[in-house]
Amino acid sequence: MELIDPTPILVDRVYDKLRHAIATCALAPGERIRQAELADRLGVSRQPVSHALQLLKRDGLVEETGRKGLKVTEIDPAHLRDVYQVRAALDALAARLAAERVAAGEMPTAAAPALAAILDKACAFGDKTPTDERIALDIAFHNQIIAMSGNRRIAETLEPQFAHMMRSMRLVLDIGGFRAKAWQQHGEIARLVLAGDTSAGEAARAHAEIAGRETEARLREGRALRHSA
Repeated sequence: MELIDPTPILVDRVYDKLRHAIATCALAPGERIRQAELADRLGVSRQPVSHALQLLKRDGLVEETGRKGLKVTEIDPAHLRDVYQVRAALDALAARLAAERVAAGEMPTAAAPALAAILDKACAFGDKTPTDERIALDIAFHNQIIAMSGNRRIAETLEPQFAHMMRSMRLVLDIGGFRAKAWQQHGEIARLVLAGDTSAGEAARAHAEIAGRETEARLREGRALRHSA
C-alpha cells in the first residue's frame, strides 16, 4: 500500500476557508487575490491555495484580471436574479414536500422543535445583532425546511449558490424593515409546513422572489450611485 497524499484534503480545507471568507465578504467583491499573502495567513504553501482558487474560479467566486492575476468576483445583479429564480422554485418544492410529509405523518419528531428553535432565536435578535449572525440563521431556516422535505437533491443543487447568496443577503438584511418582514414570512412558511398545508410551497416561492427583487434592486442602486460619483 502506498502513502496517502494529504494534499487533496488540504486543498479542500483551504477551499472551504476561502469560500467562507468570500461569502462573508472578509474577502470583498473586487478585492485582488494575493496568493502568497493568503498562504501566509492560512499557514500553508502556495500550492493548495492555487488549487483552491481554481475551484473558486469554477464556482464563479473569483475571476481572472489579466496580468494582475485573480480577484474576487463582483456581485452581479443579473446573476443574482437568475440564482433567486432557481432558489424560488426549489424553496417552493422543499416547503411543499415538507408539508406533505407532515400531513402523511412521516416527519421525524425532532424536525418541528428544530424549526421552532430557529424562529425563537430570530425573535431574540436586536438592532445590534451582527449581520453575519442574521445571515447564518436565515440560511439555517431554509436548510431546515430543505432537510424536512426529505429530498437531498434540493440541498445538493442549491449548495453551490449559497456563497453567492450570502454575499448579497447582507445588502437587504441591513434594512430593518426588510429584516422584520423576512422573519414574518419565515414564520408563515413554518406555520403552513407544520400544519401540513401544501400552500407552504407558494409562500416559500413568494418569499424567495421578494428577497430576489429586493437584492437585485439594492445592487443596481449601488451600481448607479458608483457610476454617478
